[in-house]
Amino acid sequence: MTSTNKTILIADDDESLRRVTEYNLNNKGYRVLLARNGEEALRIFKSDDVDIVVTDIKMEKMDGLELLGEIKRLNKNALVIMITAYGSIDTAVRAMKLGAYDYIVKPFDRDELLIVIEKALNLQSLMSENVRLRQELTDRFRLDTIIGNSSKMRGVFDLVGRVAKSDTTVLLQGESGTGKELIARAIHVESSRAENPFIIVNCSAIPQNLMESEMFGYVKGAFTGAIKDKVGKFEAADGGTIFLDEVGDMDKDLQVKFLRVLQEKSIDKVGAAKNTHVDVRVITATNISLETAIKEGKFREDLFYRISVIPILLPPLRERKEDIPLLVQHLMDKHGDRNCQMLPETLDILQRYDWPGNVRELENVIERAIVLKGENDVIGPEDIPEHIKAKQFYSPIVREIPDEGINLEEIEKALIINALNKAGQNQTRAAELLDISRQTMMYRMRKYGIK
Repeated sequence: MTSTNKTILIADDDESLRRVTEYNLNNKGYRVLLARNGEEALRIFKSDDVDIVVTDIKMEKMDGLELLGEIKRLNKNALVIMITAYGSIDTAVRAMKLGAYDYIVKPFDRDELLIVIEKALNLQSLMSENVRLRQELTDRFRLDTIIGNSSKMRGVFDLVGRVAKSDTTVLLQGESGTGKELIARAIHVESSRAENPFIIVNCSAIPQNLMESEMFGYVKGAFTGAIKDKVGKFEAADGGTIFLDEVGDMDKDLQVKFLRVLQEKSIDKVGAAKNTHVDVRVITATNISLETAIKEGKFREDLFYRISVIPILLPPLRERKEDIPLLVQHLMDKHGDRNCQMLPETLDILQRYDWPGNVRELENVIERAIVLKGENDVIGPEDIPEHIKAKQFYSPIVREIPDEGINLEEIEKALIINALNKAGQNQTRAAELLDISRQTMMYRMRKYGIK
């Protein structure tokens, strides 16, 4: 860590210690400010740009502990190093609990102080980078950065802007690839919880036998292999937002426990004697009909009403095709460069297609086209997959083959993707829609690399 332009404030009533410390730090390139007591140090801290405060504990007018408290009140992230006599270590430990970064014991040598300062500056650098990354993430997921100008998306944005200000539960409904996670992040970023964690749980990706411990955590000794406490997703999201994707795939037993969390605002860790309070905003999402799941006995009706206080339906891309030009330009900027252009006839092909995979599929096509165009700055029809170009000629009614021919495998692949999306990724149901066996469905999916 370079010391250039880093400012260290030394507060101590021992003038000789101040001067020696100033000399040693100046030799290492630090800018040093000196204070004889806590009051003077506080005035300097308020008026100057200070990186590290090094303060004695015992001083007249304002001691080190009081100075620490005042500094932390002004800047909770301020780094303060305490100096203590050998017999006052208990006081130094108390200072650590109050927010001091570290302490050193008199008499100390030059290198000891330099090492502690260097470590503190490294931490400061990490904290600054974390703040920068968090701000970058916040800027990326602000509501006004989401692409869409259709009437349906404007309705979604309006609703998101209103619900973000509250803590009520939100259920996001829509097909795969419609941007449910993006909207969930926008709700979090626009809320008063934006500075706190945003935790994602994919309910279909975690094995059911592990789901409870992943969601709620466990204590050491709860079961064989529990060698230490584990923080669950709800506890990790405390103060922030938890996003439960594919909530319709949640096991019925776990649904009962999830309902209890919503009702009581507390979690039961596996093996714990008492519950743990959590302050969490809950957003859920699904690509299936929960109403149908309720009728089939797969989802609890009382839980449905709890999670769907505010339901938000995200339209599929085929119902907002006027957004495709905006999305295409955004995706070309994201995956290529701003000089990349798309021929009008290419855009026309994209707008004729129904996009069963929604925005996720569109992004895949644009990224592929950018790679295939090579050194050209223009994306032409030849850069678009055959099944998308063929789609405008294919329908259950119009079956005439165009003069240039069509790719049968591309059409078959498109039909399988369409069926899977319509069936909420349920392979058995998708096979029924296509009037083929599940084994044939699985074979075709492997053949075309469909996951």
